[in-house]
Amino acid sequence: MLPHLTLQITVSSLKLQSNCPQLLEFSPGSKTVCHREMRGGLIWATAEDLAKNRGRVLSLYRQILRSLNSPALPFSLAVRLQKKAEVRAMFMLGSEEQSLHNIQDLIDAAEYSLSILRKGEIP
Repeated sequence: MLPHLTLQITVSSLKLQSNCPQLLEFSPGSKTVCHREMRGGLIWATAEDLAKNRGRVLSLYRQILRSLNSPALPFSLAVRLQKKAEVRAMFMLGSEEQSLHNIQDLIDAAEYSLSILRKGEIP
C-alpha cells in the first residue's frame, strides 16, 4: 500500500479540457489536464486563483460585518462586538486555506450566512 501523497499543481501553465469540469490528473510532459475520480486529493490554489477570489471575499467580509449592525437582530452592543470578532477570526483562519475546494466551500458558507443575516435571523 502506497502512502497518501499530495501533488501540488501550478494551474496557470496547464490547459483544462472542455469535457473535464475539474482539475485532477495529467500526464507528465503533457499540458492537458483531465478529471477522473477525486480519491481524497487536494488541488492547491495558485496566486492567480487567490487573486480572483480576493474582491469577492472582501465584499462578503464587509457585508457580514455590516449585517451584524442590523436593528432586526436582537443583539446588545457587547454581543455585536463579540460576533464581529468571531467573523474576523473565521476570515483570518480562512485566509490560510490553500485548497480550491475548501476555499469554495468557505465562500459558499459565508454567502449562506449573509443571506440568513439579511433575513434578520442568527446563523
